[in-house]
Amino acid sequence: MNPQTTSHRPPDRTLRVGLIGYGLAGSAFHAPLIATTPGLRLDAVVTANPERREQLRREHPDARAVDTPEQLLADPDALDLVVIASPNRTHAPLARAALQAGLATVVDKPLAATAAQALELCRLAEARGTLLSVFQNRRWDGDFLTASRLVRGGALGRVHRFESRFERFRPKPKPGWRELADPAEVGGTLYDLGSHLVDQALTLFGPVETVYAEIDVRRDGAVVDDDAFLALTHVSGTRSHLWTSAVTPLIGPRLRVLGDTAGYVKNGMDPQEADLRAGLRPGGTHPWGADRPEQYGTLGTDESPISLPTDPGDYPAFYAGVAAALATPGTPPPVDPRDAVATLTVLEAARASAATGTAVRLG
Repeated sequence: MNPQTTSHRPPDRTLRVGLIGYGLAGSAFHAPLIATTPGLRLDAVVTANPERREQLRREHPDARAVDTPEQLLADPDALDLVVIASPNRTHAPLARAALQAGLATVVDKPLAATAAQALELCRLAEARGTLLSVFQNRRWDGDFLTASRLVRGGALGRVHRFESRFERFRPKPKPGWRELADPAEVGGTLYDLGSHLVDQALTLFGPVETVYAEIDVRRDGAVVDDDAFLALTHVSGTRSHLWTSAVTPLIGPRLRVLGDTAGYVKNGMDPQEADLRAGLRPGGTHPWGADRPEQYGTLGTDESPISLPTDPGDYPAFYAGVAAALATPGTPPPVDPRDAVATLTVLEAARASAATGTAVRLG
């Protein structure tokens, strides 16, 4: 699906949503977006942590707390949709269990630890005729929506290079599963922010034929990758250069798209994540997804640059699309789960490339 802002008719009845996980992803991203989507109701949340239960009670008093995923899935008739926002190692087994229970399922990225696991889930959902989608919210970042509009509308001419960065400066590892060495945890920045970068590149420029990568562990005490660069050559001929890092004291441009007639460069992050973390919600008085003028991008050439207002970001479009897909048979989900298979295939090739120092050819 091409990234776009979309208006959907809500379903004729309210769909009951069970959310597994109430850490950062569950509490700051999924729960607020579900609760503010017409036609969806946050019905149950799986968390056994007393502090998070109290947080849930304050933030969503009508949602019931459930101790375990098994308890939630034991009564599939009580739900219409399950959203999995638990640690990465649990994504594939919980998605499999939800699909086998006959429940429509949304999984936070990455869908699984491997492309093979992700493909198995796609086939299971297809065999059962059950919705499966992946929460690739960064398709609805304002900067990416703007870049997509420019590329697809021909404003840049033929695009030969796409540069995209998710960089941070966190010189000391933080406690948590994302910093654990066990590959089963699916930690590290490559599979975390790299999942977004690769998904955006594939969404905009299509399949990849070669992958080259440099992946490092830079911080003292770190045991998983915290600095990565990927160079993708798309079948179309466009090259994508992607960076994700926790050790960047000076952040580079968020996006730079170069065509044969014009370019687009954008600094700064989309405001929606910061707004959600701050407790702001879509539909309030705050202008949702609006970029600040000082962070607008530049379009054109060095001889004729113009400041270009950023298209509004639209994370709510994801769950609006889920509700529409559940309400109307035949309506595709907002993110095709087979896109996640393609993304994981690229990430696996990146690991192989970094291990050998050579480019990996796909297909």
